[in-house]
Amino acid sequence: MNGTLFVILETLAGVLVVVGALFVLVSAVAMHRQHDAISRINVLTPATGTGLPLIVVAAFLHRWAAVGFTWIDLLKTLVTVAALLIVSSVASNILARAAYLSGAKVSSHTRPQELAQEPDIDR
Repeated sequence: MNGTLFVILETLAGVLVVVGALFVLVSAVAMHRQHDAISRINVLTPATGTGLPLIVVAAFLHRWAAVGFTWIDLLKTLVTVAALLIVSSVASNILARAAYLSGAKVSSHTRPQELAQEPDIDR
């Protein structure tokens, strides 16, 4: 592999992994500061939607620099990033809904609280 390409890939991988880790760290600190389960789940979204995909892409770039480019590694990376984006959004919605319906305490600042209203059966 070309020495310049190696340096570029390793530098980019390092930057992406640090930025991804910062997203995870900021989300963890924000989770600690929230007062209810729904808010904690909400602040976890940047970590799972942005931080983890950046770390996966950084791992792909590092592997590319170490052993060379392969299409199967690219395919695995794309599938993993897509799965992280889809699963994190669905999981956060389901977790928040389950937390609310379980009777967990909800902060008075959480608005709107549509689950607290009776469903309109006439529709």
